Amino acid sequence: MTLSDIASIEKAFLTPAQIAPIIGASPEWIRWQAHQDQSKLGFPVIVMRSRVKIPKEPFIKFMGGMK
Repeated sequence: MTLSDIASIEKAFLTPAQIAPIIGASPEWIRWQAHQDQSKLGFPVIVMRSRVKIPKEPFIKFMGGMK
């Protein structure tokens, strides 16, 4: 999955599995870090019990937008 693929997703929120290949981390690590200290990820996340959602537009902005 690429940043272009992410931008074409119609949903407003992404999952750790969708962004993992882009940032070069495992989805499990993203979930773990979101629960431990969200600020260290560098982009906003929403934690709902065991679920982690990533707002699409802020994530794209964090990654430097579309190139």
